[in-house]
Amino acid sequence: MPPEETPHAGGLARRLAGAARRWAGPVWDPTPASMRRIALAGVVAAAGIIATGAAVRLSKSGLGCPDWPRCTRGSLLAAHTRGDPMIHTWIEFGNRMFTAVVMVVAVLVLAAAWRFRPQPGRRRADLVWLAAVQPAGVVAQALIGGGVVLTKLNPALVALHFLVSVAVLAAAVVLHVRCTEGTARPRSLARADLRIGSYALVLVTAAMLAAGTVVTGTGPLAGAGAVPRFHLPLAGVTQFHSDIGWLLGGLSLPLAIGLRLSGAPDRAVRLGWTVLGLIMAQGAVGYTQYFTGLPAGLVWVHVVGSTLIWIAALRLAFALRDRGPLAGSPAPAGQAAETPRPAAEAARAS
Repeated sequence: MPPEETPHAGGLARRLAGAARRWAGPVWDPTPASMRRIALAGVVAAAGIIATGAAVRLSKSGLGCPDWPRCTRGSLLAAHTRGDPMIHTWIEFGNRMFTAVVMVVAVLVLAAAWRFRPQPGRRRADLVWLAAVQPAGVVAQALIGGGVVLTKLNPALVALHFLVSVAVLAAAVVLHVRCTEGTARPRSLARADLRIGSYALVLVTAAMLAAGTVVTGTGPLAGAGAVPRFHLPLAGVTQFHSDIGWLLGGLSLPLAIGLRLSGAPDRAVRLGWTVLGLIMAQGAVGYTQYFTGLPAGLVWVHVVGSTLIWIAALRLAFALRDRGPLAGSPAPAGQAAETPRPAAEAARAS
């Protein structure tokens, strides 16, 4: 290399090295703020794969790539297959490619959790285990997804595929919450009945998600042609799913009101009303799709709404207890808002 080019090359190398350190820094040497952002990216990715997976199912594109791990027997990439339009192939192939993106995010989340040291020299094992669920879950999703394709969309495997995604999303949400708090013994921020109500809300939401997979696997959007379905009465499973929705509404309304009147933390009150609003919107969407013949686009909105309810219900349950500030971090500016208000103040506010 000519001597006159050396300074320029050296400067470029330094700039590239500096850029690499800036990009890798949040993962290799995470601060509490960057750890929270990375954990939030895990939540977004886990929710996103549910949305794209639902699009595959509802557009009847599950066999757009009829082989696994290849798209077709002769092609790793998207290729036309007999009897299925190319748009189905691109939808299914796009979902597989997004799974690769989710895996990259999951690995970064795990690496950041492993490197995170809220206190010098001390790793948070709880964060590492929660982070490890995400790449493990993506691998499980890929294997189950392969079984879904090879069994020509067996509805039980399709349901399991969705429920694993829901479990991974729950782990991502819990990780994001735990990144903002310490490890002290949990201190209650609400009455015992309200805490029990929040736990019941999570359990009923999980039941609603499971019942939804049965409805989808029974209905006309399970697939086209000879794709297997659950041999159940569609009206019956739909009614059961609707009953769970009414139970969910019956839990969320008194819970939201109780949180407001009892002087619970403002954040918990907001989450209570958010859950109630989402459930009401979800009910309106559900009845509309039922009486309009289950249009795929509206069913997709329904799936996304269920995902948002799941996230909000989980966050509400965690908002009713406090484990102290994250070690080495100053208490948040709104910390005072996270403690119960005096009864008199609550009475005036109500």
